[in-house]
Amino acid sequence: MERFYEKYIIREGTKVDLSKFDPDDTLEFKDKAAGLALLEKNNHRIARLQTDLYSEGKQSLLIVLQALDAGGKDGTINNVFSAMNPQGCRVQSFKTPTALEQAHDFLWRAHPVVPRRGEVVIFNRSYYEAVLVERVHKFASAEELDYRYKAINNFEDLLAHNRTRIVKFYLHIDKDEQLRRFVRRLKRPEKHWKISSNDYHERQFWDDYIEAFEVALSRCSTKQAPWFVVPGNTKWFRNLVVSQILLETLESMKIELPAPSVDLQETRRLAAIELARQRQEKNSIRRKFKNSGK
Repeated sequence: MERFYEKYIIREGTKVDLSKFDPDDTLEFKDKAAGLALLEKNNHRIARLQTDLYSEGKQSLLIVLQALDAGGKDGTINNVFSAMNPQGCRVQSFKTPTALEQAHDFLWRAHPVVPRRGEVVIFNRSYYEAVLVERVHKFASAEELDYRYKAINNFEDLLAHNRTRIVKFYLHIDKDEQLRRFVRRLKRPEKHWKISSNDYHERQFWDDYIEAFEVALSRCSTKQAPWFVVPGNTKWFRNLVVSQILLETLESMKIELPAPSVDLQETRRLAAIELARQRQEKNSIRRKFKNSGK
């Protein structure tokens, strides 16, 4: 399964051309039931490792999810990250910047919500919006964008220095699949809340967004904070790929459970005494009932 990691990672210094990545790719996995079974197995292991990470309290994990509209960020969160214990896991969404956020630098709103030690945080969209939306709609100059790519790399380097592991997923769908998902949303009342007035408007900028993602992936995939291009048209395979890369990432963190803070031998001795006392009391009660029945 390591081939998922190697297949979809963007190596530092790579010039990305998304036309060379097939959004329908499922490698040799054709059996959905088998894929879902493997996903469940992965999630069970992920849940165990996330609990260990929380217990260790020395490292953290930041997961960045980016995609075009209807790309599957919410579905990925529901099917992969829901396996984690909410005590040590948090989802952070990034909407249109507020007036307060716009009055600061573009990373100001991101830094306070990165994971603390022991925590896993999923960014549903992220600070990368500042080099995606703002590039497409020309809210930032070329000089400013160049600075932002460098600032992002420095920001992620700072987090990595503070023992935060970073993995970033671009969920890759094609334009036809996006339209199919928009139409399905219209047919399902429980999905109507996801429909935005910008959905169809932004489709006219499809090529511009693809170019913006290509530049961001090329300039900001580093050894300490790699990007992965995940085929997104087939939802169950997308979830499987993300789960496997996440599992390998957690395993590579070499999480160590903390040493017990108590004398285990003495605690076992006291527990044995308490259990023996409870057995004696129960036996005494049984004898009383038995004698009273005579």
